[in-house]
Amino acid sequence: MKFDVIVIGGGSSGMMAAGVAAESGKNVCILEKNGSLGEKLKITGGGRCNVTNAEEDVRVLLKNYGPAEPFLYSAFSQFGIKDTFTFFESRGLPLVVQARKRAFPHTEKAYDVYEVMRRFVLPTTVHLNTTVKRINHVDGKIISVVTNNGEYFADSFIIATGGMSHPETGSTGDGFLWLKELGHTIQDPTPTLVPLAVKEDWVKALSGTSLSFMKISFYVDGKKHFSKTGKVLFTHFGLSGPLILNLAGKVGTLLKTGIVEAYIDAYPDTDIGDLEKKIIGIFDINKNKMLKNILKDIVPEGMVPGMEILLSHIDLDTKVHSVTKDERKEIVQLLKKLPMTITGLMGYDRAVVADGGIPLTEIDTKTMRSKVITNLFVTGDLLHINRPSGGYSLQLCWTTGYIAGKNA
Repeated sequence: MKFDVIVIGGGSSGMMAAGVAAESGKNVCILEKNGSLGEKLKITGGGRCNVTNAEEDVRVLLKNYGPAEPFLYSAFSQFGIKDTFTFFESRGLPLVVQARKRAFPHTEKAYDVYEVMRRFVLPTTVHLNTTVKRINHVDGKIISVVTNNGEYFADSFIIATGGMSHPETGSTGDGFLWLKELGHTIQDPTPTLVPLAVKEDWVKALSGTSLSFMKISFYVDGKKHFSKTGKVLFTHFGLSGPLILNLAGKVGTLLKTGIVEAYIDAYPDTDIGDLEKKIIGIFDINKNKMLKNILKDIVPEGMVPGMEILLSHIDLDTKVHSVTKDERKEIVQLLKKLPMTITGLMGYDRAVVADGGIPLTEIDTKTMRSKVITNLFVTGDLLHINRPSGGYSLQLCWTTGYIAGKNA
């Protein structure tokens, strides 16, 4: 089977690359090992699909990609944020901008984004349930790929298989192995945007509870390393939510140095003295009630089950007027420093993003062409680019996919 361009991987960047190449009049084939295209796209953003980040200042935007920033200016000048808005809106899917400049389809359905991309690749040949077994290359050029459904030949090849996050969608790191065999250096991937596993039961008792404006601080061997403030989502295994996901990379680094302890300040805008005065006032009003019945008045909404565990050594059936001064101070101190032990990062199955892949020094980021293999182009999560949550990953897919498709 012979084509002008073969795209290995039918995810976000692969579909963009294939569609753009087909628009240029090329005979394009997508090889996808799943039974349908866009498996990860359909579930991204919790099914809502954070299509991009609407930061119009390209310098501000690209700083979110860390050390990759200087490599990406040319790429984003060719297909940037405005181009993404135009691409989807011109195809009947308006985008809406929400908190932190995150852009979503107005329907808030990831499937609608997938549908736009599915229609975009209709001019291509799509071979599903087709697994690449081997890539044949000679003298710095790919000749063909061998699959479970036969051998495919092309003039240009685009590898768009994604990284290691959400392996249940097919992102199992196959592309890293092929690229290494082709002569590229591969930075080992780590799950970067990923929830944190926590030891303590009080955290797990709050599963499903989301608390806004919490300050969380991380320590190793009693030494404070950093603090951040934002929304924290408690889960049955630990902590999640955008704030936590974006801190996971730094926490992962700390975990290599020792035991990581974290503390949540439930009232970061109130100093400990003022918080104690507030609680004394609540105690005075409710002195004849049992302590367990007024916890809801002194802790953030939804946090009572966790506090009951943390205060299990105190008789919560005690009338408030019988609570000792030391017990009251302990409650105040707990609210300012809720303790937990971070036992690790959750794995690739829960990762929003995993980094790793080809260093950008081995890719011409103006074209997404490999500097090792002359007719190879690489996109998306196969590139070693770290970034936070908030639309930055999908924008990277749209940008690199567009450029690879155009140049292939």
